[in-house]
Amino acid sequence: MDLNLSGKNALVCGSTQGIGKASAVELALLGASVILLARDEEKLKAAATELPTPENQKHKYVVADFNFPEKVKSEIEKLVAQNDIHILVNNTGGPPAGQAIDSKTEDFLSAINAHLICSQILVQACVPAMKKNKYGRIINIISTSVKIPIKGLGVSNTVRGAMASWSKTLSLELAPFGITVNNVLPGSTKTGRIESLIQTRAKKSGKTENEIRQEMIDEIPAGRMAEASEVASVVAFLSSPAAGYVNGVSVPVDGGRTGSL
Repeated sequence: MDLNLSGKNALVCGSTQGIGKASAVELALLGASVILLARDEEKLKAAATELPTPENQKHKYVVADFNFPEKVKSEIEKLVAQNDIHILVNNTGGPPAGQAIDSKTEDFLSAINAHLICSQILVQACVPAMKKNKYGRIINIISTSVKIPIKGLGVSNTVRGAMASWSKTLSLELAPFGITVNNVLPGSTKTGRIESLIQTRAKKSGKTENEIRQEMIDEIPAGRMAEASEVASVVAFLSSPAAGYVNGVSVPVDGGRTGSL
């Protein structure tokens, strides 16, 4: 199986923690030169120094805040002027919990900007070089809510669904150029995001955080939450030459929790 990413440049968003950081590590282990993108420069510096270099790669970082799409556009244009991007991992933190009916229009607009609009900006900037090189991998880290909406995540469910539809559309448009577009759908994973959701549910229900955590685990056939590295391994495979004929799919990485095909 050809998993070799030597000579490939990978841009990984939200990569100072959680699944984004774990994905950057896995891609680096396969030989890719990784460019981290997030808003906290100090965390970016630290994360970049922690990435493995089996091929003596030189990893970089870009500072950009997805709450400001025009700034993201400016930074990515400067980056692609000097670097061909072969692999793009779109990933950003989820919107706050809450019911859709109670959410303000501003909540939806903010989430759409941070997820869909910034992802579109990044794709448009990276695709020309992917076409030139006849190799491109676009992986969107979304959520299992793409398959079945999750209670209490109204804005997130809405925006994640839009991301999945956008991704499927792109997969049809870009496949003739050797570019694949796929989604990875993490279930409950040991990250700061899941801990934040657990805390929110505990406050609303009056239960302890441990009780909420165990209720979540009880819904997972595997009987545990995922490690971030387990989700990242799927991201890395979809980035590889071996996955060249996998296109336009949404892959749950959830221990079997999602109750649909």
